[in-house]
Parts: sequence; C-alpha cells; structure tokens
Amino acid sequence: MSITKKQISAARVLVVGDVMLDRYWYGAVDRISPEAPVPVVRVTREEERNGGAANVAYNVVTLGAQASLLTVVGDDEASHKLEALVAKTGIRTHFGRDADLKTTVKLRVIGRQQQLLRLDFENTPKSEILASQTATFESLLPLHDAVLFSDYGKGGLAHVSDMIARARTEGKPILIDPKGSDYSRYQYANVITPNRAELQQVIGTWDNEDELQTKAQQLREQLHLDAVLLTRSEEGMTLFDAQGQLHVSAQAREVFDVTGAGDTVIATMAALVAAGMTLRDALPLANRAGGLVVGKFGTATVSYEELFA
Repeated sequence: MSITKKQISAARVLVVGDVMLDRYWYGAVDRISPEAPVPVVRVTREEERNGGAANVAYNVVTLGAQASLLTVVGDDEASHKLEALVAKTGIRTHFGRDADLKTTVKLRVIGRQQQLLRLDFENTPKSEILASQTATFESLLPLHDAVLFSDYGKGGLAHVSDMIARARTEGKPILIDPKGSDYSRYQYANVITPNRAELQQVIGTWDNEDELQTKAQQLREQLHLDAVLLTRSEEGMTLFDAQGQLHVSAQAREVFDVTGAGDTVIATMAALVAAGMTLRDALPLANRAGGLVVGKFGTATVSYEELFA
C-alpha cells in the first residue's frame, strides 16, 4: 500500500515522553592538559538540538506529518531554549513546568570528529506535575490519530498505564519506545519497539531465531500487545505479531552514526499508522528511514521525499 504526501500531512501524532536538550560543543584538540592526562578542547562552535521525545516529534514533522509534544520540564534556561527550538519546527508544544526539576541536558564535547565526553544534567519530576499532564493528555487525545510514548526512563511517563487505557478507550493506535526491565506498564499498547539490548533485559538472551521467536511471542501475549518490533541495527528489524513474524533486512549502506535511529524508526511507524497504514505495511518504510538516518551525523531526520525517493 502506498501513501500520498497529502495523507501524511493530515496525520496527527501525539508524542508523550521525556525530552532533553542535546548540546554539542565542538573544538580543536591541540594539546594535552598539564594538570591531568586529558585533551584540552578549545571550543570553537556550539550547537543545540531537540533530544529525547523532542527528537521523536521532530522526526514526525520532518516526514511531513503533524506532531504535538506533551512533556514535563524544569523552569530553567534549558527548558525555555528547548521549547523555542521545538516550536520553531512546527511541533505544538504542551510543556508542564516543575520549578524543582532540572531539564535534562546532554552535553557532548566533540574534538577531531569524535565524542570525547558527555555530561548529563537531570533529575526526576514530581508526581503531581505528572498527574496534571494526564488531564492535558485526555484533552489532546481526540485531536490525534496515533499516540507515541517515548520513554527515556527519566520519570516523565510514571502514569503511562493510565494514558494507555485512555487511548485504548478512544481507539487510538499506541506505539511505545520502551525503557527498563519492567514492561508490564506498557500492557495493551499496539506495538513496542525495543532494540536488542533492551529486549534482552526483559526476556533474557537467545541462542537462535527460534528461541527469539518463542520468547518474543510469549512477551507479546503476556502484555496483550498487537506486536513487538525488534530493531536490530545491522541485522534489520523483525516484527512479531499474531500472524507470526516479518523480518526486513538492514539497508546496507555506510553506517556513520546510529544516534537517534530508533527515534526515526518509531516516528516513521507512528506517522504512517496515523495516516492509515498497517504495522506490516509501515515496517519496510520505517526500516528504510532508519537506514537513511544512520548515514547522517548526530540525531538526524528523514523527509518524505527521501523516504519515497
């Protein structure tokens, strides 16, 4: 089934989850510090990008669909910077603010084309702020065609089970990028998209494809999911659903940077499902989008034109 640009542009995805500001400091490394055996980076350029769920929403709009972003942030410089960045892309922002919260910032120091250091600034939001987000979620739900939960384990999705129940009542497709070892909170979603390491945390390791199939299907039935989509980087991806399994091979290309490829995959799936595609039909396109994005540096996105070229 093919999908037109018009169908995509009418598709509305509600992205809920943990956002972060990705900061990059680029510099020249000319010497080693006299104080300790570490390189001295003379910072020459700074860059800021949408991170976490904000990058997922950015991937949705780059593809040509519409996105709203519901999240909780601090009331700090980083949160206002991030909200301005997000709003500039055409994403509708619904930022709950908690003055005691530090907006998550990931600062990467890059010298000689490689990451030398990453500094993380973060803490966990209070549950009353999260509870107020649930009310906003309920008001936004009818205006969207699909819901995407982007869990980065930062505490912003403490009420995810309630939100899933509400979205199901409204008959909205629910896609989840999961975190942690307890997937019971994702019960009744349509699809979860763990990578290999994330799935192993939950079902343990597997020695062969048969064992993987058995364990993945058991997990799917246990959690009452329509599907489990396993992203496997250079091995492509596999969808486990009631019909069995569907595998697509990775698009062989120069792998430059896998940062954010999972964001692109789930954002593409969500946009296509919101536009009326089935998970099975959307799978090869999401795989192609993931393949395109690893050829770009940092968290990147894919346009409708690139995807359907």
